Amino acid sequence: MKYIGAHISASGGVENAPLNAQAIGAKAFAFFTKNQRQWFASAYTTQNIDLFKARCEEFGFSPDYILPHSSYLINLGNPGEEEIKKSRQAFFDEMNRCEQLGLNRLNFHPGSHLNLIPVDECLDRIAESINMALDRTNGVTAVLENTAGQGSNLGHTFEQLAYIIDKVEDKSRVGVCLDTAHTLAAGYEIRIRDAYDDTFRRFDEIVGFRYLRGMHINDSKKELSTRVDRHDSIGKGVMNLDLFSFIVNDPRFDDLPLILETPDETLWAEEIQMLYALIK
Repeated sequence: MKYIGAHISASGGVENAPLNAQAIGAKAFAFFTKNQRQWFASAYTTQNIDLFKARCEEFGFSPDYILPHSSYLINLGNPGEEEIKKSRQAFFDEMNRCEQLGLNRLNFHPGSHLNLIPVDECLDRIAESINMALDRTNGVTAVLENTAGQGSNLGHTFEQLAYIIDKVEDKSRVGVCLDTAHTLAAGYEIRIRDAYDDTFRRFDEIVGFRYLRGMHINDSKKELSTRVDRHDSIGKGVMNLDLFSFIVNDPRFDDLPLILETPDETLWAEEIQMLYALIK
């Protein structure tokens, strides 16, 4: 079964996220565990936590179909010693917030070398950061999102994702989220049937579908191999509806949160219905 939703707002309190997801007909959702533009945030209250859990239960949102997203400020591969301490502490806090809410995964962008250290050294730092986070929390999987490879961002090749996973000690608590727009921009063709099959064959060989914990379903404003991260609404970018039909009819993507991060939130309910309508 497919569980399709969107990255919705948790403005006014984390307990509002399930309400906002329900309002657009979502069967899955993502949200920021705190303000993504700030390093620090107030701790959740008991009321925040209890209401979030109660509303998830009321609307049928299982933790398996909720994919919270960490702050964009966090860089787990930061070359600076003070800077990486700050990023790690923020990441530990967000993993703990997921644990408090009874959630089992946290999606994040791996990190960037900022052109100051070699790629492998940065990847090692990211893996070390994950290991530290897993030691400090329970039950929450660290979910690496593939990137478009913009600037010095890492995680844009399947090999880089596999390298990080290989260095993580607890393989049961590390996973991957694939973003369709990032995948295309990073150089993996997915819009044509043969190329789609080949890309996901390579993903399985290099990373492994056993690590897949979710997907971001986005059209792209930018073409193949541009290494530029620009999402577009479904059917309005350089993708075609064939790709989205491939995904919603592919059993390998059953029972995962499939999350829209398209730019026009007024279209999310329509886009969710459109994706479900593609299921044969």
